[in-house]
Amino acid sequence: MLNQVYRLVAARQFEVQTVAEEVTANDIVVRPRYLSVCHADQRYFTGSRPQATLRQKLPMALIHEGVGEVVNDPKGEFKPGTLVAMIPNTPSETDPIIKENYLPTSKFRSSGFDGFMQEFVVLRRDRVIEVPADFDHEMSAFIEMVSVGVHGLTALADTMDADKTTIGIWGDGNLGYITATLVKQLFPESQLMIFGRHQSKLDYFSFADKTYLVDDIPADLKVSQAVECTGGRGSEQAIAQIIQHIKPMGTAILMGVSEDPVGIDTRSVLAEGLTLRGTSRSGRVDFEKALDILTKSPVTRERLQNLVGLTRKVSTIQDIIDFFEGDLTNYWGKAVMEWDV
Repeated sequence: MLNQVYRLVAARQFEVQTVAEEVTANDIVVRPRYLSVCHADQRYFTGSRPQATLRQKLPMALIHEGVGEVVNDPKGEFKPGTLVAMIPNTPSETDPIIKENYLPTSKFRSSGFDGFMQEFVVLRRDRVIEVPADFDHEMSAFIEMVSVGVHGLTALADTMDADKTTIGIWGDGNLGYITATLVKQLFPESQLMIFGRHQSKLDYFSFADKTYLVDDIPADLKVSQAVECTGGRGSEQAIAQIIQHIKPMGTAILMGVSEDPVGIDTRSVLAEGLTLRGTSRSGRVDFEKALDILTKSPVTRERLQNLVGLTRKVSTIQDIIDFFEGDLTNYWGKAVMEWDV
């Protein structure tokens, strides 16, 4: 099968390349419909990754968050037109201990492996999961990010001590909002506190029990457990504040990605017996759990629909460039494009 792949070849420059795809009986052909941009995509688009990384990974199709319609299933398990979430992590082996998203041999779309900006995407059967027909399509585009939040909170539940009184989330952006929404489902008895830099963004967290600006946190405030969702340059300050405000023996889940190393006050970590656990990406089990939560909780779906920000139909390469440029100035929410190339 000949396929048109829209690859980034240099900063802000896309080209259409024709690729011959082999479709086996264990594959499913999907036509992408709604795609969501994340910060990792933007770092490639703007050329802000290290040049050695860009030389190694480009040309490459971007986007690892999206839903599409089944075009062909050789086994007939999915009917044509069925809306499915596409799972970007593609493991080539299994391990009894290491999860699929941490196996060094796994490939991840839009990170050295073509993402979803294609005319058709050929996915292994276990990399596709059906999305209920009544889900909002633009919200469904970032189910992958919801699965990342599920993965992080699952790690928190597996690691933390018995104190669930208060969960604090540092970060008022997309990841912080999604994770906070999930906390209300996975830890319904816990008090939820959000710590952010922008009051206008904190206002969106109306379902939280408390919100605080990071430069105005009461000195005596304590949280039982914490999740860091800032990433970038804000990671260091966020981790420092978590160490300052978390109770002894508490667990902090680190989810924000930073290009540069950050300093950590290990003396306090040791003195208070804290656990810092990093999480990244997700696997099929996280997608299944995310879809289960969304299916059972219309309130969660409604809250996540509030996260839909910039939306636009794209049909040409120039449309794609304009969309990415527009997302750079998008103040709130996820940028979702209706893929119509």
